[in-house]
Amino acid sequence: MPATVTVDAPLPVLGHEVRVPLVTGGEVPYAALDYAASAPALQRVWDDVAAYAPYYGSVHRGAGHLSQLSTDLFENSRATVAEFLGCRPGDDVVFTRSTTDSLNLLAAALPSGTRVFAFESEHHAALLPWGRRADTAVTWLDAPRTPEQAVDALERALAARELHGPALVCVTGASNVTGELWPVRELAAAAHAHGARIVLDAAQLVPHQAVDVAELDVDWVAFSGHKLYAPFGAGVLAGRADWLRRAEPYLAGGGATRSVARGAAGEPVVEWHDTVARHEAGSPNVIGAYAIASACRALTAAGFERLAERERVLLGRLRAGLAGVPGIRVISLFGDDAPRVGVVSFVVDGWNSSHFAAALSAEYGIGVRDGLFCAHPLLRALLVENGGAAGECGAPGEAPAASAIRVSFGVGTPEEHIDRFVRAAGELVRDGARWSYRTEGGRCVPEGPVARGV
Repeated sequence: MPATVTVDAPLPVLGHEVRVPLVTGGEVPYAALDYAASAPALQRVWDDVAAYAPYYGSVHRGAGHLSQLSTDLFENSRATVAEFLGCRPGDDVVFTRSTTDSLNLLAAALPSGTRVFAFESEHHAALLPWGRRADTAVTWLDAPRTPEQAVDALERALAARELHGPALVCVTGASNVTGELWPVRELAAAAHAHGARIVLDAAQLVPHQAVDVAELDVDWVAFSGHKLYAPFGAGVLAGRADWLRRAEPYLAGGGATRSVARGAAGEPVVEWHDTVARHEAGSPNVIGAYAIASACRALTAAGFERLAERERVLLGRLRAGLAGVPGIRVISLFGDDAPRVGVVSFVVDGWNSSHFAAALSAEYGIGVRDGLFCAHPLLRALLVENGGAAGECGAPGEAPAASAIRVSFGVGTPEEHIDRFVRAAGELVRDGARWSYRTEGGRCVPEGPVARGV
């Protein structure tokens, strides 16, 4: 282990005092190391939402004071998010349910005949929405092994397309599997040089560093509130307005319409909004939008440089600790020296990942992620390279499939959680689990203490 470096969490999060039981007896503070799936809510976000809650009212629909206040809050939240993302004049900020919802909205808004280019290394949310329309073609690009290879592959694919109609590139900012940063600015330049547009999946990027739409020169950015320390099921799609405002509304319903009347034959005649309201039908999730805006303000006030530097210290501590544990192999696409955010995935020789994750939880109170992380093509390719094995957990024939383990952290992670995880991983590799586990519903669950020989 490296020498101790005291690094206090700069932004308090909910749940840091929660204690969980251990199968071996007693309780410990829960070590939440699965931020890449859902980050805990910032205390400030929770406090802001609680302060607003008594004033909750309908948005865009009421003449009463609370409705007017809630409408102002919702629209001010939109402005806060636009500023946080460095949006250009004329860009739209649409509130959605998540990154997945945002990218599906954009997929529905593509002009007919658009060809979409996406690397196979993308999260399913950025990989799957594009092929659902018969008038949209999709080209999957092989996972690159260097940032330069990514840019070169995209340039060659764009240059080779036969029809020079609308084109869209979808790329992640930071991998949810390896944490590695992608060359977004260079990919955007390549896309624009070939007449294509680009959307950035920033779900794993916005919690860790500033994202500036204008500076990166991306056409759209999508992210989820629950990755950004903001609960309540909201997301954002922000960027160029033209394709969005010309497209059919994402959902048909109240709020998206200016006027609805009956035609001569009794059919509905609808005039849709030509603003962001066009894609925000139904009652808006004002609390979700306000939570995102609150998180944006908190992260900006804390300073991303300060947050990023602290994360680099913790990341170095984690990687140095894992390097000292025999049999642990960290998964990488671009190599060990590639810059990355606080996400590390690995396999352990002789261990099924579900078994290892179950033991970390049951015996040490540490929550990590195991599986294929909604990035199956990438993980399966990397697992072949790194020897990820299915192994067994419980009854023969019920072994979970080969997978990996992911540790992820952020602004609320105490140094002690990183140290406890490294210590626990070393003990499990050296001594084995103290508890036996069985497969139940496809997962490893505790069964009973291990009988050790004397």
